[in-house]
Order: sequence, then structure tokens, then C-alpha cells
Amino acid sequence: MPVAAIESHFESLTDPRVKESTYPLINIVTMALCAVVCGADDFVAIARWANTKIDWLSKFLDMSAGVPSHDRFNAIFRQLKPDEFERCLLSWVTDLHEVSDGQIIAIDGKTLRRSYDKASSKSAIHMVSAWATDNHISLGQVTTNAETPNEKASNEITAIPKLLEIIEISGALVTIDAMGCQTAIAEKIVDLGGDYCLAAKENQPTTYQEIADHFSKRVAANFINEDGSKADVRRTFTDEKGHGRVEHRAYYICRVPETMTTASRWKGLLAIGMSINITERDGEEQHSVRYYILSKFLSAKKFAEAVRGHWGIENSLHWQLDVTFGEDQSRVRKGYADQNQSLLRRTALSLLKNETTAKVGVKNKRLTAGWDDDYLTKVVFGA
Repeated sequence: MPVAAIESHFESLTDPRVKESTYPLINIVTMALCAVVCGADDFVAIARWANTKIDWLSKFLDMSAGVPSHDRFNAIFRQLKPDEFERCLLSWVTDLHEVSDGQIIAIDGKTLRRSYDKASSKSAIHMVSAWATDNHISLGQVTTNAETPNEKASNEITAIPKLLEIIEISGALVTIDAMGCQTAIAEKIVDLGGDYCLAAKENQPTTYQEIADHFSKRVAANFINEDGSKADVRRTFTDEKGHGRVEHRAYYICRVPETMTTASRWKGLLAIGMSINITERDGEEQHSVRYYILSKFLSAKKFAEAVRGHWGIENSLHWQLDVTFGEDQSRVRKGYADQNQSLLRRTALSLLKNETTAKVGVKNKRLTAGWDDDYLTKVVFGA
């Protein structure tokens, strides 16, 4: 892969170094991303990996200056502007793997627990991320502080509109948990050309109760209206077995009832939904019911995909970042280094998940990329 093709993705990235530099910035960021793909989880590991891969790196980078020390990597990533770096990394990923039209975009938050620095009184950072559930691509994230649960919730509500502005949601269905069930957020999504599926809970008490009452009455009447006609409801059911449990799921979606007094508060509101989950384990049953507001009257299957797809950000993104990339244990915390390393992890995860020839999990894909240069080339360059 020619160096010009790589540089095209990072040409807008500002070099924070004011003096003439020994190591080209394109080398720094490319080495770091490739190293993280291969299993490097800190700057020491990044530098050590790059020193063992100089021959491979020389195929597409000018490596005449060699590899910087781990301290030099750290110093540069402390200063790189995360918003610029994020756009460049996303350009790299989406150039290789096109994001589908009509996608489901899940938005959720995650705290980097070890990013708290007592010495400098720096709060742990909280990343609010957008995840394309079908394509397994991290589309963007916004950073907030996470000092207390209440402050984290407030900051997340503020961060979501900022995140919506930096990602492309036109034609997409945006799913957010109850924290993001806010009238201003619903309005923002519609204004940007997207649709929403927002979980409704007690933080919107009147809306929540009206939806719960509506479905309670309809379920009791088996979705038959008082005049004997069938209610306009779409439904689908699933059964799954595994890990010692059986899960029965039911999904219902119907148009907004005329009697819903809070409907006018939600811009574009067209439908309300309910999901019921019954889990059987060791002879015991557990029930959970969730309610939703939507700006589109989806098919029951699409509604179920949206509900299930939203939790993909927990399983496909957050869980992988913690378990496979050790994000919760990362102690990088100076300057912008913690944010930029988080961006590297998310980009590496997107690249690994979109490489489908190796029929193994992400952990073993990282190992394979570290062992096999041809496979690494396939992951990071699609070659």
C-alpha cells in the first residue's frame, strides 16, 4: 500500500510539535494503530512492537529515522487533538468498510475507570460513543467527566447532542437508553434527518406511564378493540437457548394512541413499543418489560432488531474494550493521551471485527495479526 494512500487520511491532523521533528507524524500514528491491532495496550508495547516490525513497516512508510521511544509516543499522543485524530481514524476505517444505508446507530456511555488521576485532580473520563451495529464500526465519541453518578448522567445528556452533530445520522435509526430519552435529543435527531428509538423509563414519568397503561390494556384484551376489531399492532416473538437458560422475547409496536397526552412533546413521534423478556434458568423465571418511543412505525422485526441491536454496543464494543483490550485497566491519563488511546482501541476493534476471513474471536485475531504479517496487512489495509 503506497504511503500517499495512508497520508490522505491524516493530512488534516495537526502536528503538535513546534520544532523540526525527527519522526514523521504519519509514522507515529500508523505504527500506533497497527501495534494496537496486534495486541499492544500501552506506549511501551507500541514502541517494542514497532521495533520488531521495521521491515514490514518499511513497505509503506519511510522508516529511515527508526522508531521513537515509548516516551516520545506518549508525549505526542498527549498533545494530539482528539477530535482531529478521530476524524482521521474514521476516514481510514470507512474507506475500507462502507457504512450501510439505513443503519442502526447505538449511542451509549462508558467510563474509563483508571483514567482518574488523584495527583492532578483529573476526573475519570466518560466516553459517549456511537456504534454502527450492523457494520461494527465506531462512528465517534465525545468525552465528559465522570465524578459522581448524577454528574455523569447530566454530562451524558449534554454530550449526546454534540456527538449527533459530528456523526452522519441522516436516514439512520438512532437508539439510546433511558438516559437519552429527552425531548431536546429527540428533536435533534429528527432535525438531522434521522429517526429515533428511545427507551422510556421513570425519568419521563408521564410518558412512561401512558405507554405502560396503553400496552397493559391492549395485552389484557389480546389486542382487540372495544368494537371487536383488531388493534393496529405489529408483533414478533423469539426463543433462544444457551448458557443454561431459555429466553423468550416478545416485541410489540403500534402507532401513537390519540389519547397520549404527552405525544406533542416529542418531535416526530409516530409509534410506541414494548419488549418483554422472560428468562428461565434452573426452574426459575425472571421477567423484564421495557417501553420505547419511536419516530417511525417500524415492522415488528425491525423494531426487535433495534432493541437487540442497541445492546450490541455493550457486547460488541464496551465488553470487548474491557476484556480484549484491557481498557478498564489502562492507566494512561496525561493530557489527551487517554482519549487518543481510547480512539486507537475503538478503531482497532472496528478493523478487526470487519475482517471476516479468520473464524476466531477478536482476541485471537489480535494474536494472529501479531504473528502473521499478511493477515495484519489484510486487517489494517484491506489488502
